[in-house]
Amino acid sequence: MHALLAGTTSCILLFVILRYLARRRSIKHIRGPRSTSWLFGHERELVFQDEVGSLESQWIHEYGPTWRIGGYFGTDVLMTADPKIIQHVYQKYGYSYAKRSSQAHMVYLLVGPGILSSSAQDHVRHRKIMNPSFSAARLRSFLPIFQRNGYKLTELLKANIDVRRGESDVMFNKWISGATLDIIGEAAFNYDYGALEDRGSPLYKAYDNLMKDSEYHPTKAVLFFKATWDYTPEPILKLFRHIPAHPMTLLRRVNNLYIAYGKQILQTVRSGADTEKQSKSKDIMSAFIKANQSADPKTRLDDAELMAQMFTLTFAGHETTAATLTFLFYEISRHPEYQERMREEIATVRARVVARGGQEFSMEDLDSMTVTLNAIKETLRFDAIVPHLPRVATTDDVLPLEFPIVSRNRETLTEIPIRAGQVILTSYAMYNRLPELWGNDAGVWNPDRFDRPDLGKQANVGMFANLMTFSAGVRGCIGWRFTVIEMQALVAELVENFRFSPPLENVVIQRSPAGPIMAPTICGKEDMGTAMPLRVSLAR
Repeated sequence: MHALLAGTTSCILLFVILRYLARRRSIKHIRGPRSTSWLFGHERELVFQDEVGSLESQWIHEYGPTWRIGGYFGTDVLMTADPKIIQHVYQKYGYSYAKRSSQAHMVYLLVGPGILSSSAQDHVRHRKIMNPSFSAARLRSFLPIFQRNGYKLTELLKANIDVRRGESDVMFNKWISGATLDIIGEAAFNYDYGALEDRGSPLYKAYDNLMKDSEYHPTKAVLFFKATWDYTPEPILKLFRHIPAHPMTLLRRVNNLYIAYGKQILQTVRSGADTEKQSKSKDIMSAFIKANQSADPKTRLDDAELMAQMFTLTFAGHETTAATLTFLFYEISRHPEYQERMREEIATVRARVVARGGQEFSMEDLDSMTVTLNAIKETLRFDAIVPHLPRVATTDDVLPLEFPIVSRNRETLTEIPIRAGQVILTSYAMYNRLPELWGNDAGVWNPDRFDRPDLGKQANVGMFANLMTFSAGVRGCIGWRFTVIEMQALVAELVENFRFSPPLENVVIQRSPAGPIMAPTICGKEDMGTAMPLRVSLAR
């Protein structure tokens, strides 16, 4: 009996090992850099880059737009910037390529059972409920909220300018983060976070540097622990949030703080949820509450999911927007000629507004500012806040290539067969900088590229301007229009009123990896956390 059990166990173990080795061999013919660590592969190197994209730039130059890197525990990861693979994985078969368990669970720890951490079936339900709140018409109705907070930011910045010098050095990322947090509070929940005027509020302080504090340069022990999540059953994963060690304690503290805010917001929204008030409410959460009155459980969100959506909207709706705007103003500070062209365009449109007896820019006015809109597009391209994301094949598949690559055997490949379980790490940053797509100057910030008639003739993949910054397909960013309109309003307001110059000469800004996102830090002063000092003066 014991011999039979031992034999059976040995056969099962042999089967598992052979299956594992077969999967490992499935992309061994793809060229890539040699891994020096069986345990961490190249994943730790990506996390510890001084400048986001520096490793990927070397690899794509040597191997082409698709290559192989080492993953955790001796696995092989397919890394790509190829538009056809991206289109295949994200658009054509979006639900056949799942998030990594570690990736989904990290989001779950932070925001709960929301749309970002949901499985395919729940994601369909969440998306169906949320889609009406993110229609183009509804999001355009938020323009007055964006403008009102822009005016508030303008007045506060003016008050901080040194009268004698006519300018001031400000930590711009802090100001813009407060503005975007207040905007998402008002637009999503009709709630005033008060972050812009009181940046000492508990919620603002909890969000400030959250990704840097929880994800920047993790220890080997933390990396190893998170790598095991991909092989850990979900019930056990959910117990990990109670571990009394960093970063779990930090994520738990932030999550608990937001739950306190969320319950208050939810109670306020529900108290006014009668039919008459509901029909007049424009905030996003009121629409969710209204959907929950449906008798069909497939069109409802439970309280934990509602709370998670609130947390998701608050975090994603302000952090990534604030970071993109921070880099935009950094870029125009380094390109004063282009900044002046933006200001002249805004002044021309302002004259039209005044001539018709108006005061605020309409959505049509903002859309007509192509020089300004191109600066937004170019920053989204050049400074992708989410530089890369992993997906895992749930079935065997064949990935098509837009740009053929050469295998280790010197064969030209136009497609790559993969097995279920294969991790594909999509490099948004490198896709956004492919010279074949964006021109030979793809490595520099140049908004005028979007006026070129030959741009955009490649495979259509992105949610906006064919960029991957908002991801793509069924799991693409549901709030991308919200973000673009918000940026249009804030950029027009601030550039009209201020000139932005680079920080002092001895200050070098670097694009540092902070978990899943990219954050600006000062070289040599990374301990300061996210930082973007800019010199601000009045434009007139």
